[in-house]
Amino acid sequence: MAKWRVAIIGATGMVGRRFIELLQKHPWFEISCLAASSRSAGKKFSELVNPESLSAYTDKVLNLTVLDSYDVEAVKACSDFAFCAISLDKAATRELEEKYASAGLPIVSNNSACRMVPDVPMIIPEINGNHLEVIPAQQRRLDTKTGFIAVKPNCSIQSYVPALTPLLKFGIDKLSVCTYQAVSGAGKTLETWPEMQDNIIPYIGGEEEKSEIEPLKVWGKLNDDKSAILLSDKPTISAQCIRVPVLDGHMAAVSVSFKNKPSKEDILSAWNTPSPIENLELPSSPTPYLKYFEEADRPQTRLDRMLGNGMSISMGRLREDSLFDWRFVCLSHNTLRGAAGGAVLTAELLCKKGYIPKEG
Repeated sequence: MAKWRVAIIGATGMVGRRFIELLQKHPWFEISCLAASSRSAGKKFSELVNPESLSAYTDKVLNLTVLDSYDVEAVKACSDFAFCAISLDKAATRELEEKYASAGLPIVSNNSACRMVPDVPMIIPEINGNHLEVIPAQQRRLDTKTGFIAVKPNCSIQSYVPALTPLLKFGIDKLSVCTYQAVSGAGKTLETWPEMQDNIIPYIGGEEEKSEIEPLKVWGKLNDDKSAILLSDKPTISAQCIRVPVLDGHMAAVSVSFKNKPSKEDILSAWNTPSPIENLELPSSPTPYLKYFEEADRPQTRLDRMLGNGMSISMGRLREDSLFDWRFVCLSHNTLRGAAGGAVLTAELLCKKGYIPKEG
């Protein structure tokens, strides 16, 4: 079948390069356009890549001439939709993404700028795909028939929100979570961030606020006329976010209280249910979606972050808690499930549901 033509805005950054790696052999999507800052515009992508990394890219991608991210019409002309991973401040990012959407180009964003806009769906496909129904209202606001913005949540919540979602039926009341986040979440490596060597930094700017509010949107409901997503009023969430000297993979230590405390068997049974989107046969949908490890020392970042091609969620150490009801640990790959991979899966869902047409 003909493939959707895909642009990557912010293609030269860490997440942008991850998008390229994921899409080069994608069965549905074809990279047709790369865009980046004015400093990179006009150059071949091969000129902007570390020579040691050239083998990671196809000749077709290496020979693409990078466009200016602000040249909306040029990017729109060569693509059916775009992934956005541009590095701008929040106001500038929202302005640019809305320009693309208003011009008629669907945007699947890795950025945080539009996450809390009421008519912008913030999607974890296995959890809240029905939030896509808010898109027509957003299109009316932006005065467009085909453009829109859909976003993925912050990487820090994607290890534990999928694990907690099957437990919502027991009435989650309070949640305390501490995340141990890899350096790639800051767009860096261990080699380029010497301060992280033999070190832990107990602060990540803005991360705790996102971790406490974004799950409430993911678990929220559409209002009656489907013009906005209303935040859930439960649970109460307390988060601490810590940077650790790990390349990839975010770990979360979760303690949770319920209105109706489930048994251990109830929790394990809930985690063992099939993925809600399994029947859609989306190319990036992982098997398994949720995986519980019985071993006392699992999941481990180095061993388990690539489970399901980096798209699965791993859990372990489920045990009763002396202050809360239960506690456990979770793990996800932050640049795959938490960033580019999660956005690709969201785009697959959008295409499957008919929100993104393709040329011809």
